[in-house]
Amino acid sequence: MSEEASEADRFLALVAAAQDRDIRVTSIQAGLLVAAELGIARDSRAFARMLGIARSLVLRELNGLAEREGLLQIVKRDTRTMRAHYTLTARDET
Repeated sequence: MSEEASEADRFLALVAAAQDRDIRVTSIQAGLLVAAELGIARDSRAFARMLGIARSLVLRELNGLAEREGLLQIVKRDTRTMRAHYTLTARDET
């Protein structure tokens, strides 16, 4: 198995695990969380390109996740390019 395929399998497994933890999280939302956690995408355009998903769909899911879950926050919006930069919200694990 190639390293790229192995990384893709790992990403998908982490997305599935995130969905198992919270059934309200869509697969795209879980992917956004995993991508932020792994540091592989921290803005909507990078994530959409990485997965070949329409940016409008990614933006909709990102906004829904930021509003509803409180697991991530949008830290910057570029109105010209419609790119939204996001980060995981700090959570107290105690």
